[in-house]
Order: sequence, then structure tokens, then C-alpha cells
Amino acid sequence: MSTMANDDQKKVTKKKATKKTASKKTATKKVAKKAASKQAATKKAPATPSESEAKQAPSVSKKGQTMRVTLVKSLIGTIGRHRATVRGLGLRHVNHTVEVEDSPATRGMVNKVNYLVRVEKD
Repeated sequence: MSTMANDDQKKVTKKKATKKTASKKTATKKVAKKAASKQAATKKAPATPSESEAKQAPSVSKKGQTMRVTLVKSLIGTIGRHRATVRGLGLRHVNHTVEVEDSPATRGMVNKVNYLVRVEKD
């Protein structure tokens, strides 16, 4: 019986050894892929400031235009994305009022949660 136990132990150690070598091979492949992606990222020329400014959409609002947004309804029971939008506007609790820039982005946020907030233009 002791010889059978020794044979079983040998089989187990052989299986473990093959698994370790396979994981080492995949690990080296992953490292090689990461290195290749880093090299590709560094080869790209960085954009000049004038190009990055040209890519951004121009703001429709004039400088200094703001709007006052007040949270008038509780966030309890609302959709998680709507709660995140309200927090993104800077509102923390019911009857909290903040002044935000009147831009297309903030207008979209306000329209998304229009059932929770009240808007006053300045």
C-alpha cells in the first residue's frame, strides 16, 4: 500500500509542476504585451495645445453666465445615475442651492433630473 501512496504523490507533484510552468509562460506573454503597448503609446506624437483646443467643442454660453439650481425633492428611491448627476451639479441635500455655469453640459444634467430640481437664471 505504501508504494501506491508514493505513486499517487508523484502524480500529484507532476501535475502541479506542469501547472506552474504554464502560468509562467502566460505571465511572460502578458509582460511582453504590456511592453509592446507602452512602446506604441510612446511612439505617438503628443498633440500641440492648438490642436487640442480645436478639437474641443466651443462653449455656447457667454463668460460669466450662471444659473441657480436648487434640489427640491429627495433622492431617496431615485435612479442611481440621477443621484450621481445631482451630486455632479454640487447639490447635497434638499433645498440646497448652487450656482453653476450655464453651459450645454450643465443644461443636459439639469434636463436629466428636471423632476428633482428647480432652475433660476441669473
